[in-house]
Amino acid sequence: MIRKLLPVVGAAAIALAFTVSAPAQEIKLTLADQNSPTGWGPAHALYPWIKQVEEATKGRVKIEVFPSQTLIKGIDMWKGISSGIADIGWCVQGYWPEQTPLSDVMSLPFLPIKTAEHGSEVLWKLYEKYPSIQKEYGPIHPLLLHTTSPNFLITSKKQVKTLEDMKGLKIRTLGGPPIEMAKALGASPAVLPMPDMYQALDKGVFDGAAVPWEAIHGFRLYEVAKNVTIVPFYASYFSLCANRQKIQSLPKDVRDQIMSVSALPGSKFWGKNFFDSAEAGVQERVKAAGITLNRYDVPPAEVARWNKIAGEPLWEEWVKKMEGKGHKDARDILKSALELAKN
Repeated sequence: MIRKLLPVVGAAAIALAFTVSAPAQEIKLTLADQNSPTGWGPAHALYPWIKQVEEATKGRVKIEVFPSQTLIKGIDMWKGISSGIADIGWCVQGYWPEQTPLSDVMSLPFLPIKTAEHGSEVLWKLYEKYPSIQKEYGPIHPLLLHTTSPNFLITSKKQVKTLEDMKGLKIRTLGGPPIEMAKALGASPAVLPMPDMYQALDKGVFDGAAVPWEAIHGFRLYEVAKNVTIVPFYASYFSLCANRQKIQSLPKDVRDQIMSVSALPGSKFWGKNFFDSAEAGVQERVKAAGITLNRYDVPPAEVARWNKIAGEPLWEEWVKKMEGKGHKDARDILKSALELAKN
């Protein structure tokens, strides 16, 4: 009887094995970042977002982070993600203004953007609305796009209070419209990766920098530039991008799960937690270090002087430049950005 039953039991076991789904295979993705893992942005945006991805994919996706430029230098991030050195990377778009010139509308000076969360919402909505902006990203696929709140000015020696105080200062900005803004204000601008800014300020190679609070916190710039001039220069913008071929190779349900915590909600989350909350972190650090920051808030009448020279005139100049390069929807993109920013 037992010998007769064994083949039956064996067949049933085999049939059961085929009907039970195999566990989903774990997907490992690599992520390159220029920032320190203890910096404000990574601690409050990057790593919480990674946890959101793991939860959304029910543990199916695991992301390994290579921080502090250990896998790809910040200035090389676009090429590194395009070529597949890493699957995902945090890109400072201002390093390559010729790559995403229409997205540069977000870095026009003196736009009515108050917070990074709001700026990030505006940028993602522009990306969704305009195929010409989507086309700019080519071989890399934006998982989310986010901005800073308007960058302000820090200086190592001279406190800037008026337009005249800007004359001749060597100032770090990002590329594109920020360069033209600094020139219009009488400064001498140059692009420099933020990880190199501490030494440049310390050694007097640069007099100051246009920065958000997060950079002051993450790179300890409060140690070498104690003069803070609050003036709404421009919002820097960033992308958390994936290699397009890699992201398209993932199962559709996994892609959808990743984008459920990316796209618009992810963009707003990164803006708020990476930048809007960072001022409190700086205040904690300077207090603990016994450092006093010399803060000066530029009065509205003086801001209006700066804006008249280096604000709206550069908006029009940007539109003409883009139209001259064949981007016929540049004016409409600027109009949409202003409407979204004012809402």
